[in-house]
Amino acid sequence: MDRVQQVGDVAEIMLDYVENKKTFQTDSTFKVPTQSYTDPDQFKAEMELVFKRVPLMLAFTAELPNPGDYKAMEAIGLPVLISRDKQGKVRAFLNVCSHRGAPVAADGHGNCARFTCKYHSWTYGQDGRLIGISEASTFGDVDKSAMGLRQLPCEERSGMIFVCLTPNAPMDLDNHFRGFLEDFDALDFANWTYLGSRTIEGANWKVAYDGYLEGYHFQSLHPETIFPRTPSNCTHFQGFGPNMRIGFPQHSIGEQLKDVPRAEWGTRENYGYDFVRIFFPNVSIFIAPEITQVAQLFPGPTPDRNRTVLNYLRREPVKDDADREGVEAAMNFFRDVTYQEDYVIGLEIQRGLESGAHDELVFGRNERGNQYFHEWLNWYLEDDASQPEPRM
Repeated sequence: MDRVQQVGDVAEIMLDYVENKKTFQTDSTFKVPTQSYTDPDQFKAEMELVFKRVPLMLAFTAELPNPGDYKAMEAIGLPVLISRDKQGKVRAFLNVCSHRGAPVAADGHGNCARFTCKYHSWTYGQDGRLIGISEASTFGDVDKSAMGLRQLPCEERSGMIFVCLTPNAPMDLDNHFRGFLEDFDALDFANWTYLGSRTIEGANWKVAYDGYLEGYHFQSLHPETIFPRTPSNCTHFQGFGPNMRIGFPQHSIGEQLKDVPRAEWGTRENYGYDFVRIFFPNVSIFIAPEITQVAQLFPGPTPDRNRTVLNYLRREPVKDDADREGVEAAMNFFRDVTYQEDYVIGLEIQRGLESGAHDELVFGRNERGNQYFHEWLNWYLEDDASQPEPRM
């Protein structure tokens, strides 16, 4: 089945959900120990067995469109440098000089032909090779070929740059995404414009992430922002390996699709229905008509906290100052809704979990996205060789 037909079938299901007040349901509820959100040992295991092993989406093609462009950032406490060389190839490194461990690029974006450590001016090429040692005649013998930046597995696909935070680790995007990246090829995501980002902080990364995976809370938590467009407790679910596409029909789906030929329903995203695309373990992508928000959740620095980078993109470049002003306003609106309506209650939830009031949390049959995420997380933490076959 091609993608358009598949999405069209999902739209038809979501139309039925709205008209008959239904939602996707699995066969049973699912319990998660509250200590999953508070235990320091589990937090350490998540960093080692999940965040340092799976491909993480750390940047967009639109952030590094030109040769020489780079992005330096922190990911779970690790300094990462992503660079596009003169031939257009993207590479990732630990942003750590091989001399004394200082960074070779300041956090943020830039463009340069080489990276120079500000401590002693050792210089590295865009490919990570050590190409210059300051005052080399007094330093002593150094095998420069063995002292380049430590490279990380990196691959650019479908307008995004994926990195594994463990050097020399295997990274198989096809196995990890199971065809899911075709969505972004169809959207021509590689040619979109990067608009900027906002950063917010919240509770344990899973407390925050759980909020992106269901619409059960829309009416009670978002009565004036999300609920007027999107009904509560009315979602569709699909799994792609550990990743998900969660469908959210709009109240007006019937009206918007009534004059559209059935064969075209799969081409009408944001016209009657929306998707939230979930990349395991830490990315949520909401593509809206005006602006797209991509949330990257980075756990830590302690188990009870996360740092979330909200990235914003759209198809068209910024036209002028007035357009830029509108873009900034839209980014601030999305940030404020995400923080004030989701992350604030997440911090309250964190206090509740740490109180010891309950030993377990329960996810309902209607919260399949949450169940699916925790099933896959448990599998990674068990470090079993065979992948799970989660319930649908």
